[in-house]
Amino acid sequence: MRYDSDLLYRPPGEWRSYLLQCTIGCSNNQCTFCGMYKSKQFRIRPTEEILEDIDMARDYYGPGLQRVFLMDGDAIIIKTEEMLRILKKLYDTFPHLEKVTVYAGPRSTLSKSPEELRTLHEAGLSRAYLGVESGSDTVLRFIRKGVTADQMLLAGQRLVEAGIDLWVTIILGMTGARGEGGDWREHILSTAKMINAMKPRHLSAMTFAPAKGTPLGEDVLAGRFEVCSADHVLEECRLLIENLDVDPLHFTSNHASNYLPLKGGLPEDREKFLSMIDQALEGKIRLRKTLDRGI
Repeated sequence: MRYDSDLLYRPPGEWRSYLLQCTIGCSNNQCTFCGMYKSKQFRIRPTEEILEDIDMARDYYGPGLQRVFLMDGDAIIIKTEEMLRILKKLYDTFPHLEKVTVYAGPRSTLSKSPEELRTLHEAGLSRAYLGVESGSDTVLRFIRKGVTADQMLLAGQRLVEAGIDLWVTIILGMTGARGEGGDWREHILSTAKMINAMKPRHLSAMTFAPAKGTPLGEDVLAGRFEVCSADHVLEECRLLIENLDVDPLHFTSNHASNYLPLKGGLPEDREKFLSMIDQALEGKIRLRKTLDRGI
């Protein structure tokens, strides 16, 4: 297998997956909070190279692979006919393959017709991870996500309508302690409203952690952006959970960035989650240290 660098990123749930690099970097790569692909210039790898890598993976792993994640940050941007070639090769090469998953950029998703997305799902594209971050236009502009809230919602809805298992991520604490990025209640309530309309199967709520070398990381160092306190983040998480009505929804807030790990299902675990948050706010549950990215 060939990778462009030693820095390989994947969703936490894809730890057992073979990582097949189809694109280099992220097509947007403007988000102020994200440092994952800042050193990479985005490009799509030639399909023939990708197919060769699949043969290399067969030689290395054997025919028993069950999961594949298509890297880097936005492989769904690949032309549909080329993606169909990649999917066919994967399923032909690995007869026990169960899932092929991908990060989906919202603009790249919207560049495909609903029919194209359905065709990709029928060819074996199982799951898409969509970084929503917020349902607030104010916050999306602040973090330079590159789309409006309406566009983000439409991208998620199209993935769901195509039959693709949608896993959404959002970020708590994104507005800052002083409201530099917008009003925190509007951020959370508009995010819950978007998720309710989008109806993903999975939702992960992460917490903003400043990353070195990013615009927001530099703002934190310069005092232009103040990171939210743990209690504030818990209040945001509580408000989010109170307002989610997707049923069923697999909910996680147990990333390395989160102070209080939560994992379960909504609506059945709502009261348990709210009770845990209240106990944490009262100091009855010890909070863990969060992700340290070197700021």
